[in-house]
Amino acid sequence: MTGDEASLDTIVIAVDGTSGSGKSSTCRGVATRLGLRYLDTGAMFRAVTWWMLRHDIDVHDPEAIAARAEEPVLASGTDPTGPTIAVDGQDVSVQIRTDAVNRAVSPVSTVPAVRSRLLEQQREIIGSGGIVVEGRDIGSTVWPQAEVKVYLTADPAARAARRALEEGGSDVAATEQILRDRDRIDSGRATAPLVRADGAVEIDTTTRTLDEVIDLLVGLVPR
Repeated sequence: MTGDEASLDTIVIAVDGTSGSGKSSTCRGVATRLGLRYLDTGAMFRAVTWWMLRHDIDVHDPEAIAARAEEPVLASGTDPTGPTIAVDGQDVSVQIRTDAVNRAVSPVSTVPAVRSRLLEQQREIIGSGGIVVEGRDIGSTVWPQAEVKVYLTADPAARAARRALEEGGSDVAATEQILRDRDRIDSGRATAPLVRADGAVEIDTTTRTLDEVIDLLVGLVPR
């Protein structure tokens, strides 16, 4: 095994940033190119949110959410070519991308009991490394010792257009408002807010293609 291979076996690439900035596509591309695992921590929060909605929990009642936070059983697949997320044995990869979950995920994510529970799971999955992890507090809270830290951002209008396209042509203006609301809530929460981690390289993806962003990230990996 070469030194480069050994370093990739243990490396953790932490990618944070705003919704719609291209984190998922970028991280999956980087992981695939480098032969690493991939973890979408946002999907974990969405899965818990989906579970809360399905069980008729008021997503604006932190105490009600905290009381049930330990109940959903999550399983996160880490294959970048086909990542999966399951709750209580059910694949919810499609269900967690609905408008209802989009609107509810930020208030659920602000609940400390939810963040604490998922933080433990995220660190277990990261384990000895060899993974690209995306989220909103990876470099600042989940894995501050990551060898590579990146913060992706983009113009709100561009982010809204991308997200609307991903969701099958939903209303761009409405999507932009949802994204702005999420940014405001996530940046202002008391526990693990959305911030650019110390030492993170900020990349604005507004005018860059996906391949260009992937190239930039791969270029940051020590060789």
